Order: sequence, then C-alpha cells, then structure tokens
Amino acid sequence: MKQLLLIVMLSLACLSIIAQENIQPNTTKTAGTTKPSKVETLKCKGLVNPPSSDLKWRPLLTNKYEEFEPQSPNQKLIDSIKAEKLKLKQSGLERRKNYDNIQSVTPVIGVNFPANIANGSSPLDNSMAISNGGIIVTLANTTIEYYDSTGTNTYYQTLLAFANSVDASITGVCDPVVLYDAGVDRFIFFFQQSPLTANSKIFIFFSQTNNPANGWWSYEFAGDPTGNGDAFDYPKLGVSTSELFIAGNLFSEPSDVFHQAVVYQIDKTAGYSGGSVNDDYYTGITGSPFTILPVSYGQSGSYGPGIYLVSTNSSGGSTINLYEVTNTIPNSPVMDYWSVSTTAYSLAGNASQFGTSCLLKTGDCRALSGFYLNGLIHFVFNSDDGSGYCCINYNRLNVSATTNQSKLCYNSGAYDYAYPSVVSYATTPTDASVMVGFGVSGAAIYPEEVVVNCDNTMNWSTNAVIVQSGQGYVSYTSTTAERWGDYTGTSRRHNSIHPCIWMSGMFGTASNQWDTWIAQIYDATYTGINNISTASTTKVYPNPIIDMFKVEFTLTESIDLQMNIEDINGKVVKELYTGTGNAGDNVFSFNKANLSAGIYFLIIKSNSQIIKSEKIVITN
Repeated sequence: MKQLLLIVMLSLACLSIIAQENIQPNTTKTAGTTKPSKVETLKCKGLVNPPSSDLKWRPLLTNKYEEFEPQSPNQKLIDSIKAEKLKLKQSGLERRKNYDNIQSVTPVIGVNFPANIANGSSPLDNSMAISNGGIIVTLANTTIEYYDSTGTNTYYQTLLAFANSVDASITGVCDPVVLYDAGVDRFIFFFQQSPLTANSKIFIFFSQTNNPANGWWSYEFAGDPTGNGDAFDYPKLGVSTSELFIAGNLFSEPSDVFHQAVVYQIDKTAGYSGGSVNDDYYTGITGSPFTILPVSYGQSGSYGPGIYLVSTNSSGGSTINLYEVTNTIPNSPVMDYWSVSTTAYSLAGNASQFGTSCLLKTGDCRALSGFYLNGLIHFVFNSDDGSGYCCINYNRLNVSATTNQSKLCYNSGAYDYAYPSVVSYATTPTDASVMVGFGVSGAAIYPEEVVVNCDNTMNWSTNAVIVQSGQGYVSYTSTTAERWGDYTGTSRRHNSIHPCIWMSGMFGTASNQWDTWIAQIYDATYTGINNISTASTTKVYPNPIIDMFKVEFTLTESIDLQMNIEDINGKVVKELYTGTGNAGDNVFSFNKANLSAGIYFLIIKSNSQIIKSEKIVITN
C-alpha cells in the first residue's frame, strides 16, 4: 500500500506542471468567511469489486419508487410562482427564438447506444464519465455500468451490491454521481443511503487504477457530520489538485425541512491508495446557500490549492453566490464568500408532454453543472425564458472581476428545456466554447435528449441537435406530475486531438418510463474524429444487443425468490435470479434478446411455490 501511495504522489508531482493556481477574487468585495470543522481521519473500508452481473441476460430486481424530493427552503413560494408560470404558458404568449445563426459549429452525433435502463426509479439521476483511455463509467438509479468507446458493455451491477460490500445494513441507495479526475487519471463515484433518514450515510469510491475493473477503495461517511440527526441530499462533486469536495443539503428529519448546506473537503491522494483520509467540513456557510456547486477544472489537468463553488437562489433572484475554499486541509483553509450581481432569473412552469395530461417537473433555479477554466466559472441551471417556459440559463462568472455574464437558450416552439449539463468544448484554456446537454419536452413531442453548442463569444448553434428522440410520454410513478432530471451527464474526452464530449441523458419510452441513452458528440468541422474511436455517424449498439423484458409484482413482506425462464415443456432455459425480494412494488428485468423464437414463461417462485408466471413470446 505504501508503494501505491508513493506512485499516486509521484503522479501528482509530475502533473504539477499543468496544475493551475486559483485566481484571487476581488478581496474588497468579500461578503463573509466560513471556517471549517476540526480535521478528522477516516479509515478505508477496503477494496470492493463486486463481480459483474450476467452481461447477456442482465437480470435485475429492484423496488419501484419515485425518488423522494425534500423541499427547498422556500417551497411554498416556489410552488406559487410555478403555478402562475404554468398559467402564463397556457395563455399562448408569443415566444421568440434565440438561437444566433451566426456561427458554424453544429453538434454531430457519433457512437451512441442505450445504457442504464429504467429499473423501478423515477427519475434516473444520470451521471457519466470517460477516461483518457476511453473507459466509460455510467451511473443511474440504481445501476453502474462500464463501456468502451465503441459501446461494448463490459460491466453491469447494482449500486446496492457496492453498498452492501461496505455496509450490509443498507437496503437502498440513490443520487449516484461519477467523475473522472484528469489530474491523476482515476475515477471517483458517490451515492447516498436511501430512503432519507436521520443520520443517513454517504459512500465514496476511488478507483484503484485508471481501469475501474481493478476495483474501488471504499469509504463510508456520516451524511450529517454535525451529529444533529439531519439527512444528506442532492450531492455535487468537484476536485482540486489534491482534494475532493462533496457538497449537499441537510434536511431535518423526519420533517424533511431544509436546515443548511454542507461541504466536505477530503484528501483524495490517500483515497486513491486506500489509505486513511483526512477531511474537514463547512456548515453555517455565509450567504445561507441552498445547493452549492463545486467546480472542477474544465480540461486536462487541475487547479488549486483550493476550489471555487457557486450557488444560485432556488426561487429566482439577481445575484450569484461565489465561494472559494482557499487552501488544502493542512494549510488552514477558509471558505470566502462574494455576492455577484447578474441578470435577473426566475422559475418556470412545469413541462407538457405529447399524448398525456401528466406534466414533467422542471424543478427550481439551483445550479446544476459547471467547471472552471482560465479565470471563468461556467455553470448552468433551469430558469424562465420570459413566457413561463423552462429554458437553459448558461453563465460565465469572471472570478477576478466578480462579474457574471448569462445567456438563455430556448426555442420559439412550445418546448421546455431542462436539467442541463455543461462541458468545455475546446482544446485550449483561452477558448470558452462549450457543449450543453439537456432534456426537452413539449405538447407536440415526447421527452427527448438534445445537445447545443455555445461558442467562444457566447453565440448558440443554429439549433439543438437530437441525441435520442422520445418514444412515449412518461407517467411511471404519477399521472399528474412526473419527476424529470435531476441530472444530465456530460464528460469531456480530454486527450482527443479535436474537441469531443460524451453525454448521458433520459428519454421517454413506449412503456411510459425513463431510459438512458449515451452518445459521443463532436462537430462537422472534424470529420477525422474517429481517430479516437471506431465511430462514424452510424449507431453502434452495445455488444451484446439489449432488448429488455420487465415485469412488476408486489410483495407484502421480504421473501426469498427464485426466477427462471422455462419453455412450454417446463424445462428451465435459464436460471436468472436467486435472492431476496423486498416488501412493496418490485420490478424485475432481463435481456430477452438471448432467447430464440418461441413461447417461454418467466416463473417467479418462493420456497418452491409459484407466485407469478408471465408468458413471453419471442418472434424473429
């Protein structure tokens, strides 16, 4: 272990030539400072590497649930404003189109394929990262998968399997987040205990090498480090040169009332070697933020010694909170705060869907995604476009000047844009160009994934480009207002000769639930992009092909289950699952593409007694 720690430390030293220093904001405008807690030390829980589930059959049993969403600190005001904005949308107010039509970069879709499927949860909380080696790690409630850059699936497992490798008492997890740390060529991923309870736990995993198949060093933290019995929710992750920062919101239990934001500061160097990590945390943060977004470096390399963070007003406003953690844990860091003026922003109404009266929740104005590059913090969130519809609010905050420039992205049609993620689309730090991936829905379309470019001078591409079209509306857990979001995942391929990003988002399926689609994105200027993959604009699906069959059933109590595929003669064709089914609504899925044409039965048994038999007809 000492040898591995030395290797990681040498890697950091070698990369110091591309590590950027924090730019000091205007100190005369500082509005406050927050000091961290005392430094604590946490031992590693060990190296975990649950074996992959069967990649051909992909059996998965999960509970069906709508992920619980705790209330914002001013939820009544938010609900009132959103109701008025919905009325404004329905009034038919004319909208103008704000695409700029003056620049040539149009996103092009390369390799693309289905990934984490609907597994009983809504929303899916998509997150993804791609390494310099082309390894893709993609997360969603409640699975983790690995792919190569051709779309070949190499690993498939539940997040609960990782949780139970660390803590056997955990029965559910949610809100997964993954990032690729380009400074040291490693992955980090996170999830939290679910459902939210007092003193809930959060879990962090550091990849042992640049290949996640070699396992993850695991750590279990208290979700409420103050010991007040709060529950942690809505995670945001970022890395500096030597540390990991995890931000979230603490909610008093069992009332689920927002208490305060929290930011963890964690030594990542020890995490990559499986050592004991030093950490501190910030609470009672000046400016009373709700949801703080730490921003990693936007291209290859890192910056430090501290990190920048931003926060918006969830119900709308005309200021942005800027924070800087000033130093590393051993060097007496503090969190400084600035209030930055910006163009006023406000909440939007919920979104319509084609074919149903069920709306999609567009959430509030909290900061969703961002990065730091060349003195600018790029970040995005949902806001009103001026006519009640939801649009993308893209921002560039100048750190040294403490000024902010924002620009909205929306369409003249009756469409809502929501849950954006932003990533650098450039090969030099001085080029501020970005790609923004997000979801779209409207009265004339099913929910779909799209991407748009914004160039160095802040001009939008001519139109948003469809990554994956919707196939149906979504009303999986509600007939009135379905959860949408909470994240769209984007990741930059840092060692690409020309700009190249990857995106993971949700689209509506014909079975009226969410599924995930992943795509490589570049632009028409660089036709030689396939020097980093086998991509053309032809769709490349995972190997093996995935065609999922799903069945739902309800259990009054937790019981042992066996699930088999049998032919019409009662012969077992495939033993799919042996394990525990939890009380409540359950969803079982598997890949039926492995079955030849014919009639089969999915048999679900408990203690040799059949509790459900589902007929499956396979045609050529």
